[in-house]
Amino acid sequence: MVANQNHRPSIVLVGGFLGAGKTSLILAAARILEQRGLRCAVILNDQGEELVDTSLAAAQRIFSREVTGGCFCCRFSALLEVIDEVCAARQLDVIFAEPVGSCTDLSATVLGPLREESHRYCVAPFTVLVDPARAAELSNLAGDSDMAFLFRKQLQEADLICNTKADLYPEKSWMHDVKCRRLCAKTGEGVSEWLDEVLFGSLEAGKTTLDIDYARYAQAEAALAWLNLSFVLSPATPVPPATAVGPLLDDFDRALTTAAIQIVHLKIFDSSPTGWLKAAICANGQEPTVEGALDASPAARHEVLINLRAKGDPAQVQTLVENQLRRLEAQVSYVRLDCFSPAAPKPERRIAKNSF
Repeated sequence: MVANQNHRPSIVLVGGFLGAGKTSLILAAARILEQRGLRCAVILNDQGEELVDTSLAAAQRIFSREVTGGCFCCRFSALLEVIDEVCAARQLDVIFAEPVGSCTDLSATVLGPLREESHRYCVAPFTVLVDPARAAELSNLAGDSDMAFLFRKQLQEADLICNTKADLYPEKSWMHDVKCRRLCAKTGEGVSEWLDEVLFGSLEAGKTTLDIDYARYAQAEAALAWLNLSFVLSPATPVPPATAVGPLLDDFDRALTTAAIQIVHLKIFDSSPTGWLKAAICANGQEPTVEGALDASPAARHEVLINLRAKGDPAQVQTLVENQLRRLEAQVSYVRLDCFSPAAPKPERRIAKNSF
């Protein structure tokens, strides 16, 4: 149970498509709030287990927990249990919750049920993040129809839409008819202002709920292969994390591209005794975003996590990844691999307010 029933932490749900920058924004926001003297926690969510984002939060000393094995809507009771767990551990002011990047209908299936717990929590407006490059791709009539369906539905239920990666895309907005904030977790642009709006502004939380075809929703999610992989990499000669991660990401990218498998999001996290490093791409051949100890010293042991979301058959993706592991010129041990397509979403609770 919540330690102090008179204290209601704010729950800030941050959605958006795969690779939109949800975790980066949340971690940047948590650091800002802690500098203001507020106590925060982050709850991460995934269909599988062993998350790069959880390792990233831990590396940055941000208090975090997970809900795995399904999206927040399908594991809503687990979400409530984790919220109670983090509130029991410390008196919190803000709890950030990051849903799976392929999920939608969250206003009805997560915000709606949370509003029924208003005696315990304050529910902030629902922010949906948009990567301008992804938006341009999915707004194209020739773009992938499954991914475009999920992307479009996410936008329709947002209380607030924010363009991310403002350092890479300085244009004001890719949607001229929709008011959007511009954010950059890397530089901090707009993050404090966004926090003030969702925590202290006048926006209504969950004002719009979708009229959504769940069969179409299930079809769109099932088009994705979901791969989570962990292993220990022991090179013959010690190497720094950057030298371990760079070629690994390049090799996976090249193999997936050769097999005509579309990368939707690929993240690699390397934890070594000398430092950590995360690298990620949101498309085949893309220049990776990298953060962490780029100047770390060589290490003989690297604990590697890979989260891959790709448009393709899970069996084919798994075989390709296993082949890549066998080609590594290093000892690979403690391998744990899970690859699947998401099951059809079946929300535990759905409370519609207004239909879109």
